[in-house]
Amino acid sequence: MAIPRLQLDTTALLVIDVQERLIHTIHQHELLVARCKALVGAATILKMPIIVTEQYVKGLGRTVPQIAETFPPNTPVFEKQSFSALTPNVLDLLRSLGRPHLLICGIEAHVCVLQTVLDGCAQGIQTFHLTDAISSGQPDQIDPAFRRMERAGSVPSGVLSALYELMGSCDHPGFREVLPFAKIALQAR
Repeated sequence: MAIPRLQLDTTALLVIDVQERLIHTIHQHELLVARCKALVGAATILKMPIIVTEQYVKGLGRTVPQIAETFPPNTPVFEKQSFSALTPNVLDLLRSLGRPHLLICGIEAHVCVLQTVLDGCAQGIQTFHLTDAISSGQPDQIDPAFRRMERAGSVPSGVLSALYELMGSCDHPGFREVLPFAKIALQAR
């Protein structure tokens, strides 16, 4: 049986709904924002595609500025009404990028993140959910959502573990540039 592994040439980062009017209702939102920002910064250095979704922008606003300011130019941001972030536009982009693996962070664990993971697993996309970069306004809903994701076939990981797995070695050309982002993720406690 093949063990799912994170690899730079097969993985895209999906940042789900970390939005202005929702963030202050989220459990440990400062940690979430710091870790998502570190992920986006590291993904940019590693030249990993980044995809962003925003739920009902009119009501919830845009992605929080702390994260949005780290997006590389032309980062695709998709507004959605569905809870799942795997909208037809996102799926089309993933196919065009040739990325069968998704590294997932964002909110809320038990709604948009869970439904995205379930849809991804059902469609043959290998998902990796970052348990320390996903949260909810209802902390008691997080662990059941993670358990359901795992049972569906998603692989849990942490931000630091994922970054080091993606690089594979301290010989990776982006290693030294990624280290400050790894430290941000480590210090966000």
